Amino acid sequence: MCDCSICKRKNALMVKVHESKFRLLSGAENLTEYQFHTKTARHYFCKTCGIYPFHRKRVTPDNFGINVHCLENFDPSSMPYRQAIGAGMS
Repeated sequence: MCDCSICKRKNALMVKVHESKFRLLSGAENLTEYQFHTKTARHYFCKTCGIYPFHRKRVTPDNFGINVHCLENFDPSSMPYRQAIGAGMS
């Protein structure tokens, strides 16, 4: 779990996935991008419903953070997680 302002307010549970393992199957035309602070990370939102499905990470730009709450047929309750300190990043 990340404590940055976006993830905390959206209650997003992000998992890191290397870009070579990520494939967006549909919906690219409905995505919009948001950047803040250093404008390095790229946060994607659905223009229709506002959901936050994924972002391209600032610290590890060859990885995406995927919001597991957006995955169909995925139960995150048994998934191990660690706290990410996003709010304290410089």
